[in-house]
Amino acid sequence: MPKLAVLNVVGLTPRLLPQASFLASWAQRGKTTAVTPILPAVTCSMQSTLLTGAMPSEHGVVGNGWYVRDEGEIRFWRQSNRLVQHEKIWEKARRLDIPDFTCANMFWWYNMYSSADYAVTPRPMYPADGRKIPDVWTEPAGLRSELNQKLGLFPLFEFWGPGTTIRSSEWIAQAALHVNARHDPGMTLIYLPHLDYVLQREGPEGASVAKGVAQIDGVCEELITHYESQGAAIIVLSEYGITPVHRSVSLNRMLRREGFLRVREELGRELLDAGASQAFAVADHQVAHVYVNNRDVLEDVRALVEATNGVAAVLHGEERTAHGLDHPRAGDLVAIAEQNAWFTYYYWLDDDRAPDFARTVDIHRKPGYDPCELFLDPALPSARLRAGFRLLQKKLGFRYLLDVIPLDPSLVKGSHGRLPDDPLDGPLVLSNRPELLSGAPLPATDIQDVMLAHLRSPR
Repeated sequence: MPKLAVLNVVGLTPRLLPQASFLASWAQRGKTTAVTPILPAVTCSMQSTLLTGAMPSEHGVVGNGWYVRDEGEIRFWRQSNRLVQHEKIWEKARRLDIPDFTCANMFWWYNMYSSADYAVTPRPMYPADGRKIPDVWTEPAGLRSELNQKLGLFPLFEFWGPGTTIRSSEWIAQAALHVNARHDPGMTLIYLPHLDYVLQREGPEGASVAKGVAQIDGVCEELITHYESQGAAIIVLSEYGITPVHRSVSLNRMLRREGFLRVREELGRELLDAGASQAFAVADHQVAHVYVNNRDVLEDVRALVEATNGVAAVLHGEERTAHGLDHPRAGDLVAIAEQNAWFTYYYWLDDDRAPDFARTVDIHRKPGYDPCELFLDPALPSARLRAGFRLLQKKLGFRYLLDVIPLDPSLVKGSHGRLPDDPLDGPLVLSNRPELLSGAPLPATDIQDVMLAHLRSPR
């Protein structure tokens, strides 16, 4: 029976690899190859391409979120695997009749309701009183109680938000080892996100980066040592690299000032009314999908976005097609930020009118990606005390708003999404089976074939 473990060490690049003492040494015994990412080089799109071998034009995942045109709503971080409109690697492996093949997916995105044999993914509980309680969704369903009993509740608030730590990646790693011991899957996909958060906060030269690299390196050492003791093939890869940024671009504020974007007032706060707007942007790191509901103003909007300081390019028509983004979910225009810039989702012109969720961790309600959720607001002298008080309110059963997230995009020091200018700052793939990995840079669409070759090689 073939056995393969795939470790997705988010944010790891050829430039950072030498700082990871175990991985760097392990890589010397195998082979390392640069990966050319797709556009946008963001979590959901890249993972979908790695697992399908297809571009967004085929699998439909054009970003971490997009505008659902027939609902008139922007949706981010949805979880159903049915949103990925292409055959996945575990389905192809079965079709190729790889002997006794089974697959465990440990926290790679779009993990719910997939055809993988075993799955674990974050799925908080949301009682009617407004609480958010850490939890996971699993397949089989009984795996959830096994993991909760053995490892404790998944540390959701250390997985994303201002309290992120190595604990969430450690929990995922231990969950993978548990599934391996109980079910012995032929392929295990393991998501290890810790380094991603350190790099977005501080940039690749930040003071805590060396510590973050060492922490995730230790997690990888435990996993690789275990799987290699079972004769498994090992692939370590990353989805993208993170580069320094020092300015933000708020396309929605520009579109609002020009009269193309409409807001709706609720209780003195402003909400983006996407369905009523002529045009608006769905910001996703260094890429923004610009949707134009009124086709008569398309060229006017295009000219405005192209002229915006911090925008490097705007894809339309054949340019969008050339990047594999000609899918109905994609924006009519796709804006690419300059190397040192990234896009905010902000659309309000006065912070006092920002929606209440803007100052909270709320990945599903925000109409765009918000890396400021990784910070406590430094303008609040007692932000940690305030957060502690809110959590006490939660424990006592009171309604509360954990409003400690800043509205200051200058805090963000690292971003990704555009194609890297230097392969040293892009993703990579490492393997302990050097004969199965070319030394030449690989397009992300080829990684599925690399995984299948590892599954078909003798143990």
